[in-house]
Amino acid sequence: MQFDVLDQRMRVFETAHDHCVLPSLYLVARLDGRGFTQLTRERQPFTAPFDERFRDLMTATVSHLMDCGFRVVYGYTQSDEISLLFHPDEDGFGRKLRKWLSILAGEASACFALKLGAVACFDCRVSQLPTLENVVDYFRWRGEDAHRNALNAHCYWTLRHINQDAQKATRALLGLSVAEKNELLFQHGINFNELPAWQKRGTGVYWENYMKPGHNPRSGETMTATRRRLVVDLELPRGEAYDQLIKRLLIPSSCRLVLPT
Repeated sequence: MQFDVLDQRMRVFETAHDHCVLPSLYLVARLDGRGFTQLTRERQPFTAPFDERFRDLMTATVSHLMDCGFRVVYGYTQSDEISLLFHPDEDGFGRKLRKWLSILAGEASACFALKLGAVACFDCRVSQLPTLENVVDYFRWRGEDAHRNALNAHCYWTLRHINQDAQKATRALLGLSVAEKNELLFQHGINFNELPAWQKRGTGVYWENYMKPGHNPRSGETMTATRRRLVVDLELPRGEAYDQLIKRLLIPSSCRLVLPT
């Protein structure tokens, strides 16, 4: 059998179930660390419940993903997860999901592992959102999840640090209201409201344009050029201000491609 004939016949099995996302839909990819509970508690000496070194590894991975070939307008990370909001016009690989999932998971895994110096792996899924309000709700959802996880983590590790074992600490938190969890922390000298914002709301990464002074070698004139750079936001706004940030980042005119420095 000729190779071209065999090639055409076999590729059908690879592509028969390809799914391409419609161009009118907003896309948000969410990546989760696989086995990161074991990684952060047993294989690597990270401090519980939050460690700035781990935060910085996740933020660096987000920054890499935002500049790895896709037009990403906003990256968000909390705990061991990453969310990426794509430009509405992003059509890389014909918007084939299998390509997006494999490339994003591979890029995240490789970047994080190289920076950590140990094997690490992410999985990936993509939300296809029909409206801008759905996009806003998505990031509200992840922000609320970050807040809930932060409160539970601080309570759990406060109990662990006073020599309660994992099972006893978990049982002690069952059925407690948010107010009761805040009171538990306060009794141990922790005011949850005063903890760093990145622990409670996560970290955002987005592009900003800025003017860079330069020199025209032909004319000898001093000039300025528009460049862009990534901003790491450890103090994300709350409520309506956060909603407006997400909407602003999706405005096409604010997302135009500018040469990086």
